[in-house]
Amino acid sequence: MFQTFQTQSGPDHVAERTKALRALMTKAKLDAVLVPRADCHQGEYVPACAERLQWLTGFSGSAGLAVVTKKSALLLIDGRYTVQAKAETDTDVFEVSLLPRARVSEWLLGALSKNQTIGFDPWNHTAGEIARLKAALAPKKIKLKPLPKNPIDTLWGKARPKAPANPVIAQPLTLAGRAASDKLADIQARLKTDGQHAAILTLPDSICWLFNIRGSDVAHNPVVLAFAVVPATGKAELYIDPQRLDAETRAHVAPVAKLLPPKAMAERIAALKAQGKKVRLDPETASFWFEMKLGAAAISRGQDPCILPKAIKSEAEIAGTRAAHIRDGYAMARFLAWLDDNATSGTLDEITAVRQLEAFRRETNMLREISFPTISGSGPNGAIVHYRVTDATNRKVEPNELFLIDSGAQYQDGTTDITRTVAIGVPTDDMKRHFTAVLKGNIAISTARFPKGTRGIDLDPFARRALWAIGEDFDHGTGHGIGSYLSVHEGPQSISRAGMVALQPGMLISNEPGFYKVGAYGIRIENVVLVTQPEQIGEGERPMMGLETITLAPIDRRLIDVDMLDKNERDWINAYHRRVFETLANGLDRATRDWLEQATLPI
Repeated sequence: MFQTFQTQSGPDHVAERTKALRALMTKAKLDAVLVPRADCHQGEYVPACAERLQWLTGFSGSAGLAVVTKKSALLLIDGRYTVQAKAETDTDVFEVSLLPRARVSEWLLGALSKNQTIGFDPWNHTAGEIARLKAALAPKKIKLKPLPKNPIDTLWGKARPKAPANPVIAQPLTLAGRAASDKLADIQARLKTDGQHAAILTLPDSICWLFNIRGSDVAHNPVVLAFAVVPATGKAELYIDPQRLDAETRAHVAPVAKLLPPKAMAERIAALKAQGKKVRLDPETASFWFEMKLGAAAISRGQDPCILPKAIKSEAEIAGTRAAHIRDGYAMARFLAWLDDNATSGTLDEITAVRQLEAFRRETNMLREISFPTISGSGPNGAIVHYRVTDATNRKVEPNELFLIDSGAQYQDGTTDITRTVAIGVPTDDMKRHFTAVLKGNIAISTARFPKGTRGIDLDPFARRALWAIGEDFDHGTGHGIGSYLSVHEGPQSISRAGMVALQPGMLISNEPGFYKVGAYGIRIENVVLVTQPEQIGEGERPMMGLETITLAPIDRRLIDVDMLDKNERDWINAYHRRVFETLANGLDRATRDWLEQATLPI
């Protein structure tokens, strides 16, 4: 199994660990300490050795920040983790808040006095984050002090896992679609245009995309933890232990990059500074440590130059994504048919469902990893947006409830992410009403047409309108970018209230509106969509882009209140189901094919 079901953490040690941290704070003359869910690479996902937030607070979500003062403590989370955070941490120690991370300063201004000092690890916060915090705290002259060693590492001691050092592999050109030399040439041309001598890259997925390499340093993400320097002229530099690359991968990298040990990075930064070079540094993705070492005179601020071109998939990556989703569609069809056969037996539980779905994906003989721990939520557990089933929380799938399964796979030609909500037994009218409102939002996104310059924030209300009409909403974004055999969450694009980046053809995004009735059930319908090339619509003067649904799996017809759908919505669901059946039918065994035929009948 790629997924384990042991309880990773919990509230049991939170009080004693927080007390120990406060003792260290006293010795270091600190009035507060910041503990983010981040590492030195500033990616969304971190290796086990960097799970400092979880070690301290018990909270295991992928986004959060803890602030500990001598008398109080705060755990900031986003809307995905409202239920989870309160269950995993000790709420007698940590106040749990949805206060946006950008406004942590408000809490600090209230908790601290003038001229007090906050300690932080300069590797684990971005330069932009620290700059904003400094400005916000300036009225009370509260100081931010970079620490030479992370205090959590001191407390964690020998029990802290070692940093990963897994093999690095090459991503074939047939799947990447563009040679690393071509990508580097484009970035170097951009640096020259912008008057910059070099760029520092810290994001694992940017580095993997640029050099066409992959790894397994972070669970479920085929990335390599490394740093890179791209000069405007000459060979790039990849800072990683050369022993991690076998002869084949070294031969792949050698034409475009020098391999250097990570410890050489500090010397290189010092040389760039001494030579008066202008270095491109992304303040939103690069650690504050780089800004400290470079100094203001050397820094030329700019977005990581890989982020946008990585998001716009090559023809080969799009073809790979299509193939991966057809393959995944076979596995999902088999799973959903199996679920229908077993769900009402009284013996099926959440973990068994996870195991079975992974087994079907493994039987494709192409599965490299899952793309995140499967969310397998029966009844009230489905209302926990990022629920992770464990041996302790495992629940039976009960009759007349809803079952939500959110999962994905990493194949070498593509990354998948899909959610389906299934009726177990007979659904209530409320279940059908909420499900259909979510479905209407999903269809509204799927059928949207929009001009050049449209941002995710512009489309986000499409997914919510039907829910708003019945007095409901959801607290997460509607969609996130998807990588190509890379991270399942990829920027800069999103469909959300924070989605300020214009959508462009070739971008992959999830489409996943939801509804969550705490203590009862959760509903989410998620497909991956591709932004299409602009086309003229009839006599219209402006070409319009659209969203092509790539995911192939039936949507539970038993949960649809047909009277809530208009003709265009009914036509969309019927056409989608027809395409699902026609694409998958011939690759399935007879029993699954028969089930799929029934599951995709017109409504």
